[in-house]
Amino acid sequence: MRELPFATPAGYQPSCFTDTPAEGHWFVFRGDQLLVEMGPPDPRPTDDLRVRSRPAWARLPLRKNHNWLGSDPLRTLYLGRLGGVDCHAAEIAGEPPEGFSWQGLRTLFSVLDDAHFALAGRALQLVDWDRSHQFCGRCGARTEAKREERVRVCPACKLSAYPRVAPAVMALIRRESQLLLARGPHFPPGMYSALAGFVEPGESLEQCLAREVAEEVGVQISNTRYFASQSWPFPHSMMIAFVCEWSSGEIRPQAGEIEEANWFEVLQLPKLPSKISIARRLIDAVVEEIKGTNVV
Repeated sequence: MRELPFATPAGYQPSCFTDTPAEGHWFVFRGDQLLVEMGPPDPRPTDDLRVRSRPAWARLPLRKNHNWLGSDPLRTLYLGRLGGVDCHAAEIAGEPPEGFSWQGLRTLFSVLDDAHFALAGRALQLVDWDRSHQFCGRCGARTEAKREERVRVCPACKLSAYPRVAPAVMALIRRESQLLLARGPHFPPGMYSALAGFVEPGESLEQCLAREVAEEVGVQISNTRYFASQSWPFPHSMMIAFVCEWSSGEIRPQAGEIEEANWFEVLQLPKLPSKISIARRLIDAVVEEIKGTNVV
């Protein structure tokens, strides 16, 4: 099994309620940024075109209760225990306490402890879910959190709102020693990646894969095989990656969605996404596979 960033760490026991909040790890957010104590800048270049630099190290706050935040949190959530230590998530709106700063998760990749980084991805999604479901989407009444499970329930109409996960497929298309890579309008300059799109209601993963590829670049695929999946907390997706063979068709980028798409030889690849993403792991794995068969 491939271990990817944001996977549930070993030794983690999820839970949604505790009667006795104790000293533990705090995942404190302001929007989508995490509160951390940071070391000096790391002189080494990053592998992420979205991140200018990373610190040499970073660590989470460890306190006995949330009063040290200096203001009332907008929300607090109990996450469970990691290695026997309680873990909490919180959201505040003010400035960081002295000695701490706000940082995005991309900046903290490979810097924060791996288990803490993985739980930060979970915490970010849960904080976003709790923020977005304070009121019932059916009748507008204020919802209530349950002690027994991770759900917010409307006391008026009984509608339950669970944390949502949006499944999305990713397709890396191979044609002999070439890979089909594309870039969207929001990508950093020069960066290309595999194709991806969200699954629609009533659609299988395989059907979504064929539809998204045909819509985005106008080609048909065959010999689809599963690669791996990754929880992706930007903001709440499940990325499910596949390798496909080109079957037919010429590249026709979808207007408004795909800025450019091309075939690239594996020895002449463009700038690629960071290794925080399953996209990069997928591309690297297929490149090594092609090199191993001497089809270059």
